Amino acid sequence: MTEILIGLAWVALGSALGGAARFLVSSLLGRVLGETFPWGTLAVNVSGAAAIGAFAAVAVRHGLPDGGAAWQAIVVGFLGGYTTVSSLSLQSLALAQHGARGAAAANIIGSIAAGLAAVALGFALGTALA
Repeated sequence: MTEILIGLAWVALGSALGGAARFLVSSLLGRVLGETFPWGTLAVNVSGAAAIGAFAAVAVRHGLPDGGAAWQAIVVGFLGGYTTVSSLSLQSLALAQHGARGAAAANIIGSIAAGLAAVALGFALGTALA
């Protein structure tokens, strides 16, 4: 039971920091690039995918357990709180409902394609650095 509570504490800490980082990045990009397209959410999801790829590569290279404290804090907590598929979905729906179906499709396809590319790049970089 103690192990579960310690894991929960790591996830909670990481989630709090990841959520704050998501808010900061998304807000700053929204102010700089405007709010007509969800650039902040796209940037958060792509950078989060790159980070999870890099961390996974380092974890594999160094034999870190995927249930250990570092994984719980960084992957489950921080990156789980940082990335935001729920926001992607809601913002894409809002774009479509307001007649911007092309932008909605671009947001969905761009987020997924760029996210996949970013996780692959992150994994490759993590492998090279490890």
